[in-house]
Amino acid sequence: MEKIIVWYLRMSIIYFAAGAVIGFIMILSPNESGYYVTAHAHLNLLGFMSMMIYGVGYHILPKFSGRHIYSPKIMHIQFWFANAGLVGLAAGWPLRAMGNASNFTESLLIVSALLSFVSVLLFAFNLLKTIKAVTL
Repeated sequence: MEKIIVWYLRMSIIYFAAGAVIGFIMILSPNESGYYVTAHAHLNLLGFMSMMIYGVGYHILPKFSGRHIYSPKIMHIQFWFANAGLVGLAAGWPLRAMGNASNFTESLLIVSALLSFVSVLLFAFNLLKTIKAVTL
């Protein structure tokens, strides 16, 4: 398995654990839990689920199609975009929920959301180009 794919899977597990920790803290501090709901959701969905899908998709789909990944470079760029976007969103949403709707917080959320969105597009493009020659 390629090193970058292992990193997708590792980050998936790390985000799953981080999401679980935040979920547990939310149970212990119910009065403040509302600040962290969105971060908790993003860590579990964009972190755990999406990173796992990216890693498994990059590993399995080329094998199913009998082809090499279209662009290993895109796969690496997408890894960094996905992680930067997720970390920014996980940090920005609680700041906004706590009433810190500063220009920095809003800019952080916009840039992070854009990075996450571009990451999804890069993944889709890379895998669609990888499997495009497969016929029924």
